[in-house]
Amino acid sequence: MTTATLDLMAVTAAAAQAAKATAAATDAERAGWLTAVADALDANASELIAIADEETSLGEARLAGEVARTSGQLRLFAKVITEGSYLEAIIDHADPSATPPKPDLRRILLPIGPVAVFSASNFPFAFSVVGGDTASALAVGCPVIVKAHSGHLLLSERTAEIVAEALAAAGAPEGIFALVSGRAAGTALVQDPVIKAVGFTGSIPGGRALFDLATSRPDPIPFYGELGSLNPVVITTKAIAARGAELAAGLAASFTLGAGQFCTKPGLVFIPAGTDFAAQLAEAGKDSAAATMLTARIAEAYPEGLRNVAAQPGVRIVSGSADQDALRNGAAPVVFSTTAANVLDRPEELLEECFGPTTLLIEYSSAEELSQALAKVPGSLTATLHSQPGEDVADLVGQLTGLAGRVLFAGWPTGVAVNWAQQHGGPYPATTSLFTSVGATAVRRFQRPVAFQDAPESVLHPALREDNPLEIPRRVDGVLELPRSSVHVSPVAGVGLPEDPALRLT
Repeated sequence: MTTATLDLMAVTAAAAQAAKATAAATDAERAGWLTAVADALDANASELIAIADEETSLGEARLAGEVARTSGQLRLFAKVITEGSYLEAIIDHADPSATPPKPDLRRILLPIGPVAVFSASNFPFAFSVVGGDTASALAVGCPVIVKAHSGHLLLSERTAEIVAEALAAAGAPEGIFALVSGRAAGTALVQDPVIKAVGFTGSIPGGRALFDLATSRPDPIPFYGELGSLNPVVITTKAIAARGAELAAGLAASFTLGAGQFCTKPGLVFIPAGTDFAAQLAEAGKDSAAATMLTARIAEAYPEGLRNVAAQPGVRIVSGSADQDALRNGAAPVVFSTTAANVLDRPEELLEECFGPTTLLIEYSSAEELSQALAKVPGSLTATLHSQPGEDVADLVGQLTGLAGRVLFAGWPTGVAVNWAQQHGGPYPATTSLFTSVGATAVRRFQRPVAFQDAPESVLHPALREDNPLEIPRRVDGVLELPRSSVHVSPVAGVGLPEDPALRLT
């Protein structure tokens, strides 16, 4: 047994011990831990941004926004757990007169246990050491062990120091958070029996290998992986006629944002045949500059991906060049074009993600051909539709909904709001599960349901006690109950929730 293995065992043993305390902590205590970490990130933002820019070349403006997003989502999860509905508390009282008699049943979601989180390369804060996976797991009472990304190792180590200090100062238990590095440590982490779930953002090959490890364990565990996404866009004939130049400008800005390294980059754009949209897009992006990519490995892979697309029969280059040295000169934008008929003939070759500032225009000749081509598109995080008012797009919306976890009708998919309604996940390979990795319901990945039957009140979680001491939303005997303090007041009408026989206030 190597020293590294012994060190990892010590880390996971500490996490297992901490899990008892984190599960027993109140929501208010855990919210305090999250807020303390958010405050520490903001207080050390300048130092962290400088380290991140040195390692990733993302630029201070982009990184400053990402730090703010990261601290903001920590504060969001603090609100989520103190609001209380995340527990999904349900009470069904006993009914001896029923046939057969019904016992008293009380159900709640509890923390699953220590969680492993794998940092992403393209978001060194928001999907890294203390990003959404870590924040949502800590929020519900799960200790977290983060596997640092090699692309920003110094940043990961410094961020981890700040997080650990903030948690300790806020009174969090020892062992609640740790950082490990190296591929071997990551593999061992997934296989460690202490770990009860994994959060991952990265490539399809890497994620799939870890997913297979997680599910082949003697005790298989959930693997919440975000792997790859083409994020298809559909533009109708009427939309191009009405605002083609505007759409071209928006697309150019979106697929080149961050050197095309966003997981929500629009990689496929379905347009009607016979329009001048390709020329409009070339004009809109003519001044887009080459940009440094996150790592040497990514920069070397980008031109290879471009050449693979360019080599396919029936593909032409609209703008840019597939012959480039992204490692030396930066990644330059490239727009390709082909037909839906060609996609139907070569789906495996053409419907493959190319990580970087490139997109593929796909011309369709009919609604039927569009539908057939969309049916070949793998699961994605997003799908976007640009149409005009009055167009009948119901069938198209239904098909796009089946493809993605978020469907947009205005704007572009790059940029993911962190709020209660967000869904950042989709059918495989976008994610390996249906749950989101961004937004309030991200916490659901790290909880498991437990029902207590005929339990004495003294052993029940406060959320399941008869008098509802936490004053949280609960479902009691099939009726949703809201404490009066949580009644939503409309900012327009100035009135409370409408009367509903299935909802009552306590």
